Amino acid sequence: MEKLIKLKTLNCHITCKICRGYLVDATTVTECLHTFCKSCLVKHLEENNSCPTCQIVIHQSHPLQYISFDRTMQDIVFKLVPGLQLDETKREREFYRIRGLPYPKEVPAGTEIDDDKTAQDQAAADSDYHRADEQVNIGLECVASHLKSLKKKFLRVSSQATITHLKKFIAVKVLDGSDKYRDIDILCNDELLGKDHTLKFVYVTRWRFREPPLKLQYRPKLDL
Repeated sequence: MEKLIKLKTLNCHITCKICRGYLVDATTVTECLHTFCKSCLVKHLEENNSCPTCQIVIHQSHPLQYISFDRTMQDIVFKLVPGLQLDETKREREFYRIRGLPYPKEVPAGTEIDDDKTAQDQAAADSDYHRADEQVNIGLECVASHLKSLKKKFLRVSSQATITHLKKFIAVKVLDGSDKYRDIDILCNDELLGKDHTLKFVYVTRWRFREPPLKLQYRPKLDL
């Protein structure tokens, strides 16, 4: 009986309270830490500004800036639910196949792994450098006349990179130090982006029906 109660409790934590299915692209509300499927939460927040579970107001006008991808929770769900990750991978492959696009996580044909690698080399190869992630093409434009523009405005980076990562990159290039990243604001369509937003989330919610690259603007932080 005790094991059954624990199982039900665990199952409750790894399911989305909106669609009642297992979490996919687990996304957490930063104000109350409740987690949902990203697509479910984004759809909910298109017409509401409160958490679907506790009804706390996330933000009066920009609730999407206060949610973030929860990698830890998603890893837990994939480990606890047999076959879920495989099913999601199949759905991703089918999505790209129908649209005639190459699957970004596909290992190129003819690629072989050297069985004679040392343990150290293998560990380095297995490190998560996000090289196999889905990639996003972005363009960074300076919208402040007194701030230096980037020499290379177009980048191709992991879709899991966050706005904070971009801020640190820009700070190194134009402010001569990554520790000054808090002095940078990044916008899309003139809307300020949250520091924990992933580029995939920004693309899906702000650039879904537009041609790449994802166009972002940067400027000195405004003290409101």
